[in-house]
Amino acid sequence: MLALKDVHVYYGAIHALKGVTLEVKEGEIVTLLGANGAGKSTTLKAISALLQPRSGEIIFDGCRLHRVSAQEVVRMGISHVPEGRRIFANLTVLENLELGAYLRRDRREVASALDEVWRHFPRLKERQKQLAGTLSGGEQQMLAIGRALMMRPRLLLLDEPSMGLAPLLVKEIFSIIQEINRRGTTILLVEQNVHSALQVAHRGYVLETGRIVLAGSAEELSGSEEVKKAYLGG
Repeated sequence: MLALKDVHVYYGAIHALKGVTLEVKEGEIVTLLGANGAGKSTTLKAISALLQPRSGEIIFDGCRLHRVSAQEVVRMGISHVPEGRRIFANLTVLENLELGAYLRRDRREVASALDEVWRHFPRLKERQKQLAGTLSGGEQQMLAIGRALMMRPRLLLLDEPSMGLAPLLVKEIFSIIQEINRRGTTILLVEQNVHSALQVAHRGYVLETGRIVLAGSAEELSGSEEVKKAYLGG
């Protein structure tokens, strides 16, 4: 479904991604692991056209994402849940969700997508008229994911969904991520909670200073001495 081939991204003179090559097959959860500053968020931003690679190819469902606008990437079926949630604090829960469907014209489809979000996140339905800025951190994360699901994406990019959440909420968020995947959405997950990420993912890649240094099944990465030492406290 998604392939990155030798992708190089710069921030001015800083070489952030140095030849990243990876793939995500339809139906998978693939996780991107690495320390802060390794290039994980940059990779997601390049896929969703928030950054333009200087060289290399990003191919989604056979189409090359070259000089494609971020809006067009969403229209093609990729939704991005950014690090830090980026919800609209002064709008209600429902208004945030409706904004997630701003490219859709069929009101029945929007209503159907909203019903699906309520199924995943019943707590949001209870709070639909509440200002988003007054929600707890966990509820804001649910809202950010729900907003991305309003476009019924084929590929969901998740950037640090467990950041700042209590352990019980982390478990709940990852359980919901698995449920979203079971219902047919392919997921590329960036996550510093390596243990939780490898529990839900099918495969993974490890990024270090803009380069992929390890790749394998979740089981292989969990058993890797290098991963244990660097990320799992072993």
